[in-house]
Amino acid sequence: MTFEEILPKLKAGKKAVRTKGWGACEEYVFVVSGDTLNGEEINPYLMIRTKEKPALSQFMPTSCDVLADDWEIVE
Repeated sequence: MTFEEILPKLKAGKKAVRTKGWGACEEYVFVVSGDTLNGEEINPYLMIRTKEKPALSQFMPTSCDVLADDWEIVE
């Protein structure tokens, strides 16, 4: 799947997606929504889970991520 195909699935609440082109460290990407900070809503954003510590960080796709055609849903 392309990034354009997988993005609506992320927005629809699919648990996670990843691309086969990543190394062994990256596990999956998911959408965080409904968060608040100091009582104010935060726009939805992408997070990535890795095998590193800390394991979670904000995900900003690279041009390689956007152009990849090997995205898949992680069950």
